[in-house]
Amino acid sequence: MREALKTVWPYMWRYRRGWARGMGALLLKDLFAAAVPFFIGKGVDSITRGFRLGGILWFAAALVGFSAIKGIFQYWMRVILIGISRDIEYDLRNDLFQNLVRLSSDFYARVRTGDIMARATNDLNAVRMMLGPGVMYWCETCLTFLVVTAIMLAVDWPLTLLALLPAPLISLAVVYFGRKIHARFERIQRMFSDISSRVQENISGVRVIRAYVQEEAELRQFEKLNKDYIAENLKLARISGLFMPLLQALVGLTLLLVLWIGGRRLLAGHITLGQFVMFNTYLAMLVWPMIAFGWVVNLMQRGTASLKRINELLTERPTIAGPASPKQLPEAPPGEIEFRDVTVEYPTGRALSGVSLRIPAGATVAIVGHTGSGKTTLVNLIPRLQDPTRGAVLLDGTDLRELSPADLRRQIGFVPQETFLFSATLAENISFGVETATQEQIEWAAEIAGLGPDILSFPDGYQTVVGERGITLSGGQKQRTAIARAVLRNPRILILDDALSSVDTLTEDRILSGLAEVMRGRTTILISHRVSTVRSADRIFVVEHGAIAEEGTHAELLSLGGYYADLHQKQLLEEELEAI
Repeated sequence: MREALKTVWPYMWRYRRGWARGMGALLLKDLFAAAVPFFIGKGVDSITRGFRLGGILWFAAALVGFSAIKGIFQYWMRVILIGISRDIEYDLRNDLFQNLVRLSSDFYARVRTGDIMARATNDLNAVRMMLGPGVMYWCETCLTFLVVTAIMLAVDWPLTLLALLPAPLISLAVVYFGRKIHARFERIQRMFSDISSRVQENISGVRVIRAYVQEEAELRQFEKLNKDYIAENLKLARISGLFMPLLQALVGLTLLLVLWIGGRRLLAGHITLGQFVMFNTYLAMLVWPMIAFGWVVNLMQRGTASLKRINELLTERPTIAGPASPKQLPEAPPGEIEFRDVTVEYPTGRALSGVSLRIPAGATVAIVGHTGSGKTTLVNLIPRLQDPTRGAVLLDGTDLRELSPADLRRQIGFVPQETFLFSATLAENISFGVETATQEQIEWAAEIAGLGPDILSFPDGYQTVVGERGITLSGGQKQRTAIARAVLRNPRILILDDALSSVDTLTEDRILSGLAEVMRGRTTILISHRVSTVRSADRIFVVEHGAIAEEGTHAELLSLGGYYADLHQKQLLEEELEAI
C-alpha cells in the first residue's frame, strides 16, 4: 500500500495549499460541531437550576449560530477537498494517456485494449474516491474522535474509558475485513478488465462474428464472464455487509454501557444531568465516525488496489526511446538509408537474419517477397517502430538510435499495411499530423492519392465523417486516404507498405502516376506483391526467409529466373486469364 501511495504523493503535494485550506475548514467544522453538545449540556444544567427565558434563548441562539457556522465550514470542506480529488483525477488521466501514447508497439502486443480502458476508467474512479471522500472522511473521523474523546475525558474519564472498551475490537475488525476487501476488489478489477477486453474485441470483430455465425457462442462466453463477475461482487458485498453491522453492533454495545453505567453515576451524583446529556450527545457524534470508518476503509482498500493497477501503466517505459542527447538531423533533404547486418528476433522466431542493404538518397526502391518473409519488419525499423536485435539502421550515416524518435518520424510518410482512420471527417484524417494544412493542400494530396473523384461523390465532400476506423469507406478508399495523409506531410522518406493492395490495377496506375512527381527527389520504399507496382523502381530487393535473396532492376531480376521472375510470370498469366 505504501508503495502504491508514493505515486499520488506528488499530485497531492501539487495541491498542498488547497489541502491546507480544506483541512482548515475541516478542523473548524469539527470544533464548531464539538461545541454544540457543550451548549446543550450547559442549557440542561441551566434549566435544572431554574427556568430563565433569557438564558434559554441565549443557549438556543448559540446552538443555531454554531450549527450554521459548522454548516458553512462543512460546505467549503467538501467543495475544496472533493474538488482537489477531481483535479488529481484530471492530472492522473492526462499523465496516464501521455504515457500510453509514448509506449512502444510491443506493449500493446501483450496488453489488451479492454484492460487498459478498465484501468483508465473504473480504476481511476476508485482512486478519486479514495483521495476525495476517502481522505476527507478519514481525517474527519480521526479528528472528531480525538476532539470528542478529549472533551469526554474532561467530563468523566472513567465513563469515557468504559465507552472506549470496544475500540480494540473495532480496530481488529477493520484490519481483518480491510485485507479481505482489498484482495477481493483486486480480483474484481481484473475480472472487469476481462469483460472490457471481451466487449472491445467483439465490437471490433463484429463482422467476423456475424460472418461465422458466432453470436450465440460469444454471448455464452460473455454471460459466463459476467456471471463470474457478479458472483465475485456478491462475495464482496457479503464481506462488506458483515463488516458494517459488526461495527454498528459494537457501537450499540458502547451506547448500552454508557446508558447503564452513566445512569448509575448520574443517580450517585458523580455527574450532573447536563453532563450526562452532553456525554451521550458526544457519544452520538462518535456513532457516524465509527460507522463511516468501515466505509472509509472500504474506499481506501478499493483505491489502493486500483492505484496498484494504474501504477503498472504509469511505470511502464517505452522500449524504444531517444538518447539523452540526440543528434540533430541535417536540414538538407538527402535521406540515405543503410541496413548493416540487421537481425530481428521475435519470441516466435527470427524475422530478419543479417540483412545488409543501402538505399541511396532520393531513390525509389521496392521490396517484394512472399507473406511472412520479413518485408514489413524491415520497413518498421526505419521509423523505429521497433529496433533490430543486432546490427544497425542508419539515416545519412547516423544510427537511428542516436536520433530523437519524434524528429525522425517527422521526416517519414508511412502508410502501413493495416490502414487506421479516426472517427472524424475525411479532411481531418488526411491532415492528421499537419495542423497547418490548408484546404487546397488537402485537396492536392487527395488528388495525388486518386481519392479526389470519390470525395466529390460523397454528400458532404471533405467534411464527410468516415465513422470509427473508417467503416463507411471501402478498403481502397481507406488506403488512398492513408496515402494522401502521408503525401501531405511532404516527407523526406516515403514508405508504402502494400498500400495499393485494395485497389484495382487501373486505379493503381493512376495513383502511381500521381505519386511519380511526389516521389521524385525523395527516398521512396514500396512494398507490394504486384510486379506492376514495383517494376519502375530504381532497385528491387527480394526478401526470402528474412534475408535478401535477389537484388536488381526489373529487367535484371527477370533475367535471373528466380522468385521475382516466377512472380512476374504468374501475374502475367492471371492478367491473360482475366482478359478472356
